[in-house]
This record gives sequence, C-alpha cells and structure tokens, in this order.
Amino acid sequence: MNGDPARGAGGADADLSGSGRSGAGADAGLSGSGSAGVDAGAGSVDGDLSGSASTSTSTSTSTSTSTSAEPAAVPRSLLIPEVFPPTLREVMLRREWLGLLALCLIVAGVFAWLGQWQLDRAIDTNPPPAGATEEVLPLDEVAGPGEYLPEPLVGQRVETQGVWVPGDFLIISSRFNDGAEGYWVTGQLRLDNTDVATSVAVAIGWAASEEEALAAAEQLEEDAAVPASYVITGRLISDETPALPPHDGDPQAMSSLSTAALLSQWHDIEGLDVYRQYIASVEPLAGLVAISSPAPELANPINWLNIFYAAEWAIFGGFAFYLWYRLAKDQWEKEVEDLEDAAAAAAG
Repeated sequence: MNGDPARGAGGADADLSGSGRSGAGADAGLSGSGSAGVDAGAGSVDGDLSGSASTSTSTSTSTSTSTSAEPAAVPRSLLIPEVFPPTLREVMLRREWLGLLALCLIVAGVFAWLGQWQLDRAIDTNPPPAGATEEVLPLDEVAGPGEYLPEPLVGQRVETQGVWVPGDFLIISSRFNDGAEGYWVTGQLRLDNTDVATSVAVAIGWAASEEEALAAAEQLEEDAAVPASYVITGRLISDETPALPPHDGDPQAMSSLSTAALLSQWHDIEGLDVYRQYIASVEPLAGLVAISSPAPELANPINWLNIFYAAEWAIFGGFAFYLWYRLAKDQWEKEVEDLEDAAAAAAG
C-alpha cells in the first residue's frame, strides 16, 4: 500500500510535473500563439493603416489633380490682353505717313526753287553805272519797234533821224514843266534808212497855254510841208496809259501820251511799224519851251518785293511740313482716345 501511494504520489507529481510542463508548453503555446496573434494583428492593422493611408493619399492626389484641372473662375477683365497705345513716333513711321511725308518733301522742294528764283531777281548783281543814261545812243540800239523798254534803259538819251509827217502834230494837255501845268506839242517822226516804214512819237516842246501850243503846231505844219530830215535827240520814255477825254469836251482831246491813242489819229499808217516809247526832245522847235526831263534816279539794286515773295515761298515750304505733323498727331490722338474709350467700356 505504501508503495502505491508513493507511486501514486510520484505519479501524481510526475503527472503534475508533466502537466506543469504541459502547462508550460501550453503557456508557451499561448505565449507563442499570443505573440503570433499580436504580430499578425499588428501586421494586419499596419496593412490596413498603410492601405488606408495609401487610399487616402491617392484620394488626396486625385482631389488635388481634380482641383488643378478645374481652376477657379478668373475675372473677365483679367482674361483680356492689355493693349498699349501707339506712340507718336510709331504713327509717323507708318507707310502711309511716310508716303505723305515724301509728298511734302516734293512740294517743299518746289517752293524752295521758287523762292530761289525770286531771290535771284531780287538783287541786281550788274546794275548800270551812274550816268549811263546820259550817253547818247542810236535809237535802234536801245529798242526796236513794238518792243518793251527794259527797266535800266528807261530815260536813256537816244538820237535818231527822220522827217515829220504833216497833219500829225497833236496837243496833249495836263503836262507839267518844272511844276507849271501846260501843254505838249507832239509829232510823228518817220525814220530814215529803214526797210519798213517806221515811226516814233516825239514830244517836241512845252507851252504854257493852249493858244501857244496851237500856234506852234501850225508853225510845225508849215515847216513839214517842205520835206526835210531832222536829227532828234532826247530821252526815250515808256508810253503812258490812255486817258478818257472829258464828258463835255473834245472826244479827240488827250491828257496822256499814249502811243496807241496817237496812232489812232495819225495819217498814212498802213503797214507802219511803231515804237511803243516816245522821245522827249531836248531841243524844242517852233518857239516852244524845252521839256524838263531830268536824268532818272538810279534804281535800288535790291528789289524788296521779290525778297518778300521769296520769304513767302519759304513759309509755304515750312507749312507743308507742319501740315504733315499736324495730321499725324491728330491721327495719333484719335487712336489713343479710341483705346481709352474701349478700356473704359470693358472695365465698366
């Protein structure tokens, strides 16, 4: 019996020891199982968290991508590109304005040429010497029939020879001699040694009264009845503008020495050449008084009227450029104003 209890006790101890080992194994198994379970759980949780994080990151990225693909609305005024107005220089350099400038250059060049032409005639670079008109020259060397007398030769002393034509001694009133009013007696002098019949009007002398002038004309008529050649010396003077006779007077009366008016009363004028000028004789005939005809004053070598015209052409040339500038500036101001109005309308 003693043996059995001991064995039983020993067996029990062994069993208990075995059980203890088994328990320890169970503990180990539990411990291992718990560790494995915890690790597995931790791994699972980590996996879930990682997955959730990845999903969340993916969702966030997707959201971010969606947000960047659909930007917020921008004000319309910011979408319109800003337009800067042109400068005046840019407008002037456009093709059409350069073409207009070229036209202005041509016009200004023409004006400059006209101004230079006026200046060339404004200054006499070769004026006649003093006393040149006092030298007696042959009439045909100074002027010809029907020709105008150049300015430097007005008042030139000339000499010619011819015969008086009877019936053509005419009287001209309102003639002044040294301040005294009187009359001139004129005649038609038919020139000698000409291929064609040629005549020149001659102011023969001055009379204080009409009676004296008529008496001298009668004396000249008597002398002309006998053909004789006369040498006439005097000043060659341009003819005057015809003047109308008084309403209540003689329609043939003359108060200016016009060659055309004399020609209308002369005789034997068929095919006649006539000088436009007349000669104021220095030696009177038939008891008349010598006509006072002093030497002409020296002309001013500077013609101020031509200088004034030259200045006008220069001003016209400058105005052509100013007109181009003004038109270009008006166009520039209009474009700037249009842009400002368009900007104000867009902002409003």
